[in-house]
Amino acid sequence: MRHINAFIDLILYSNLWIALAALAMAAQTQFLLRGHLEATPLLGFIFTATLLLYAVHRMFGLNRAQPFKGSGRYFVIQRFKSHIFLYALIAGLGTLYCYIQMPLRLQLGVLAPSLLSIGYVVPLFGKQRRLRDFNFVKIFLIAVAWSWITVLLPASELGMSGNFVVIIMSIERALFIFAITIPFDIRDLEIDRYNGVKTLPLVWGVNRSKQMAYIALSMFVCLIALNVSMSAYSYSTAFALFISAALSGVLVYYSGRFSNDYYYTGLVDGMMASQSVLVYSLHFILFWVG
Repeated sequence: MRHINAFIDLILYSNLWIALAALAMAAQTQFLLRGHLEATPLLGFIFTATLLLYAVHRMFGLNRAQPFKGSGRYFVIQRFKSHIFLYALIAGLGTLYCYIQMPLRLQLGVLAPSLLSIGYVVPLFGKQRRLRDFNFVKIFLIAVAWSWITVLLPASELGMSGNFVVIIMSIERALFIFAITIPFDIRDLEIDRYNGVKTLPLVWGVNRSKQMAYIALSMFVCLIALNVSMSAYSYSTAFALFISAALSGVLVYYSGRFSNDYYYTGLVDGMMASQSVLVYSLHFILFWVG
């Protein structure tokens, strides 16, 4: 059992899990817009940059959670701090390589979301604050950044950035990310209270915050239906996304009832990758059956 837990800790806290989730969501966008998958420098950049960004986030985050370093995920992160630094170095080299391989148009296109993401994790502002340390900013910043990186950038690579379907898809993705970020704000209630950062659960309470997540998922489903009506999504894609929304709603409902971070960093973050797996699986199953 100890070996299993050590392996899970390695996957989750080396940031490989979240980097795979970013890659999966970006590839999902490519698949939905193009009809097939293709390995590109942009996908490599998204994977390695996410790995790098979250490694930096872990290291700076430790300094903001001093009283919590002796237990839970912070204890694991502290224990693997040297490993995380090594992964960040390797990911940085990979990010640079992929960036150089991209055409100039994409090199310029990734600058804005990259700077936004850096401001989210690095204390560039007064009193050693990051963008995520400003009241109420964190959840909206995450939703915008993930939608930008996993929808608008892959669409731009395909020359479809101004397409109406892409705009709807980007809003759809932002709503989904918003909904599954609520559980993390619920998990981090004590840490955010310690750091003096106001979040939706701190101000509105847990139940009202969950209701906001349900509203976001309902709007997510409505936009899926809109994309189906415009023939942008097949019925199999819509069904896969509906299942993803339902599963996410269940995870939101039970958030706060579990203290083990595997529930959040493992299952809730895993909804991004599982959504992509559902989309691919149902598409190919129906293809072979049909």
